[in-house]
Amino acid sequence: MLIRYKKTFEKIAMGLLSFMPNEKDLKKLQQTMKQYESEENLQLFLWKAGEDIIGLVGVLMNEDSAKIQHISVNPSHRQQGIGKSMVKALNELFPDKKIIANENTESFLSKCDITIHTEKGSE
Repeated sequence: MLIRYKKTFEKIAMGLLSFMPNEKDLKKLQQTMKQYESEENLQLFLWKAGEDIIGLVGVLMNEDSAKIQHISVNPSHRQQGIGKSMVKALNELFPDKKIIANENTESFLSKCDITIHTEKGSE
């Protein structure tokens, strides 16, 4: 189930974000978290399975699109379709917006079963 990020989930969210290749450095990770908490057009969602939060998707919201900036699943829960489920849930949450991949999420999102657009155009 996709839920909105709350400050109480900060450590979990930081842990999940740290699996992203560009978020390994602690200062960069803290800066990214601060952006999600303070910038209105950046939204962070967590994937809850039972009582555990096992995934994260960060989105840059625009008038007609939702650009996926970050997507991460706990390594022990990978290869189970959770990432695809998060993208589908995001698509259902914002049916009027195009889902767009950035350079960091493009390779994963191209494997999802919904129409994904890239920053350069559509696939």
